[in-house]
Amino acid sequence: MNNIPEDFQIAIDGPASSGKSTIAKLIADDINAIYIDTGAMYRAVTLYAKMHEIDYEDQKTIEDNLKDVQINFQKTIDNDQKTLLNGGDVSFEIRTPEITNNVSLVSSYAGVREAMVAQQREIARGNRVVMDGRDIASTVLPDAQLKIFLVASVEERANRRFKENTLKGIDTPLETLMIEIAERDRKDSTREISPLTKVDDAIEIDTSNMTIQEVVNKIEDLIQEKL
Repeated sequence: MNNIPEDFQIAIDGPASSGKSTIAKLIADDINAIYIDTGAMYRAVTLYAKMHEIDYEDQKTIEDNLKDVQINFQKTIDNDQKTLLNGGDVSFEIRTPEITNNVSLVSSYAGVREAMVAQQREIARGNRVVMDGRDIASTVLPDAQLKIFLVASVEERANRRFKENTLKGIDTPLETLMIEIAERDRKDSTREISPLTKVDDAIEIDTSNMTIQEVVNKIEDLIQEKL
């Protein structure tokens, strides 16, 4: 796929555990693009609040501290990606249940979203990027050449999260994960600022019965159609 313009942008939206991050990383590798994990950025802000003992409901204090929050990404030797918070690797900490269950609230704050969206747009400007999240096509990259909206059943997404957590040594019952994911869907879809939404020109892909590679292949076919 060598004929992709240097400023080609792909926006991938969808609910929690719909496969966005895994798929976005693989596509970014295949087309030599920058991968921007927006969810990790909001998780890092949530973790910052925890580390500094700021109540998750204290919007003003969290927003006042954003000037001290620097988030970066770093490729690993095995082609994975670390999330760095003020220079420290927080890739594991941002995936713990406490952060997962509070990131939706923290990411709903206007100041948090404004700061993170500004960073995301700056990274994307003039570059070939794959960005995933919940408001990429609607808010962050409304002019992206390709917009994808991934969906999957709550049951399938809970199973995926359960497997991921088990590999990371996080022990959360499957039933609990189903409840948490359904609640996360509700919060993300009903928040006042930049809710999870499918824009009119996004292509919806139901990943419930697809392998990761099948989804990647489907999206890469769609990229070729756009060229």
